[in-house]
Amino acid sequence: MVRVASLKDMVNAGYTKPDIAGWTPSEQLKQLNDATHELVNLQYSTYNRSLLPLLQANGLHLVEHHEELTAREAEYADKYFEENVYPVLTPMAVDSSRPFPLIRNKSLNIGALVRKKEGKTAKESKIAKEGKAVKEGKAAKEGKTELEFATVQVPSVLPRIVSLPSEKEGEKTVILLEEIIERNIDKLFLNYHIVCTSPFRIMRNADLTIEEDEAEDLLKEIEKQLKKRQWGQAIRLEVESGIDKRLLKIIRDDLSIEEENIYQIDGPLDLTFLMKMYGLEGFDHLKESSYLPPQPVPGLSEDYNIFDEIRKGDILLHHPYQSFAPVVDFIKTAAKDPDVLAIKQTLYRVSGNSPIIAALALAAENGKQVSVLVELKARFDEENNIVWAKMLEKAGCHVIYGLVGLKTHSKITLVVRREEDGIRRYVHLGTGNYNDATAKLYTDVGMFTCSRPIGEDATAVFNMLSGYSEPRGWNKLSLAPLWLKDRFLYMIDREKKHAESGRPAHIIAKMNSLCDKDIIEALYAASTAGVKIELIIRGICCLKVGIPGVSENISVRSIIGNFLEHSRIFYFENDGSPEIFCASADWMPRNLERRVEILFPVEEPVLRKKLMHILEGELKDTVKAHVLKPDGTYDKVDRRGKAVYNSQLEFSLEAKAEAKQSKEAVNDRVFIPEMHHE
Repeated sequence: MVRVASLKDMVNAGYTKPDIAGWTPSEQLKQLNDATHELVNLQYSTYNRSLLPLLQANGLHLVEHHEELTAREAEYADKYFEENVYPVLTPMAVDSSRPFPLIRNKSLNIGALVRKKEGKTAKESKIAKEGKAVKEGKAAKEGKTELEFATVQVPSVLPRIVSLPSEKEGEKTVILLEEIIERNIDKLFLNYHIVCTSPFRIMRNADLTIEEDEAEDLLKEIEKQLKKRQWGQAIRLEVESGIDKRLLKIIRDDLSIEEENIYQIDGPLDLTFLMKMYGLEGFDHLKESSYLPPQPVPGLSEDYNIFDEIRKGDILLHHPYQSFAPVVDFIKTAAKDPDVLAIKQTLYRVSGNSPIIAALALAAENGKQVSVLVELKARFDEENNIVWAKMLEKAGCHVIYGLVGLKTHSKITLVVRREEDGIRRYVHLGTGNYNDATAKLYTDVGMFTCSRPIGEDATAVFNMLSGYSEPRGWNKLSLAPLWLKDRFLYMIDREKKHAESGRPAHIIAKMNSLCDKDIIEALYAASTAGVKIELIIRGICCLKVGIPGVSENISVRSIIGNFLEHSRIFYFENDGSPEIFCASADWMPRNLERRVEILFPVEEPVLRKKLMHILEGELKDTVKAHVLKPDGTYDKVDRRGKAVYNSQLEFSLEAKAEAKQSKEAVNDRVFIPEMHHE
């Protein structure tokens, strides 16, 4: 909806300049179409040949076609339709007086060809007469009574998975909502014969075009553009394989979809329903149970005061293995603390019912100076962020809508507090969003500190964001787009010089994506000089390994596990004086040149050791790791002679063990007097 859509925009605009690989936009689209069709075919081959038979063997049956229902199941499905589904549906017929309806982006719909029953009412005859000229051509083409197109949207407000009465004890049978609607679609078009039906789904261009320099009010401009997203150009059509050719032609022609963008699918459209299947009760033996919920952070007692704990020393959080609660508590405590004077925070993506937003609003109501940068351009979270921005403004917060031309992707919170020895700044820095929901799914690192140099830098960050005032220099932090890329290039080059002089040189870097040309060239140069470079990159990697004399010292691995790898950690050996950093940025041009990002050092020895443990654990993963090969493909790790090691599972178990040890240590320090009884 974004990357492919932008290529289509280039093709439509007649743009033919080749990219860095020498491909024009149209050539890129051809390659993408071939690869995506291959991927979809593999998805549904796996679904039909592996997943469904295994589910059935374990007592979970999915009725694929409503014709397969038993009499008892059919009776239940029909009753369910009449009581729960029928009142919600809006059938849409298409004729001369009713144009082809607007189909919403990503919505699931059922298309049908219908034929008018004989015996029209006077009103129907009048309508038919008025549209006769239009219809005669179509009727002649059909060679029989005219076929008309009709459609109904499968309502997203109803559960897509419907449980049917079980025929056998201990087993469960389910059917998808669209199958129940298809079975009963004749009840929606009473004056028509149903000739054929088929589900279909479209994806539209969702790439927003915002002229920030010309927009008087960025919030209003984005609100206006958001309305267009549901009705952008259709770029992909998914239909059920075996769809009637006449029905497909009507949908394709009205949506102006090219043949190569049509996906005829052997199975249910939109496989996200499988996560709802996972949520069904029972079948615990088929669900992953080894991973534990987020654990308490070691060293924090049950009734801790977050400011007291931070003053004792920097605190490192590793999500989702450790709880996100201390971050929420940080804002909540600051909102209520009478000694807190100001709270400043950047928000990129937040949850639907965010406790952080509520705490910020409370802080403003309590008379504190609250400044919040809400990034309205966070893709697909724009609408959510607009709602929060308006709410915060009403509560009395000073809301900033990001910088013109830049996305603010940094994750930083500053709390200014009056204490006995003067003003103290408390700072939270992170690699992930202030989102309590995704903090249970994404692996991220965060750090609390009240370090004076970082506190001064944090103040400078917010002054820069709100007042466009650039500081003369930085104590500890490095920011994009002005300083961060040069800092990375400097540290990579420093390792190269160490290696050339025979001194220890080593780089370990963990991130989501690597595609910045200058960074890749610097890594090649460092590798050529003999620097050992180990990269942990979940997604896109444009660097090639194994090029003789260029990248033989570089290895790349991707961890794809139960949690989404999202943290950014960077280690530089630095001639035996290692430096380790965390950041909100990947090594991509957009992060380093078009976004506000923050790199922060981790300097306390205990915390550095924890970060190194994370990197070393992922480097020895033999279960969820895939290793990049010179031909650009990825292979599972060769386990021969290696221990089975699942880094995500190990981190989860370690978090529980650390939390238990910490609790026992706290209990040991509590003196409980012995009770004497006479």
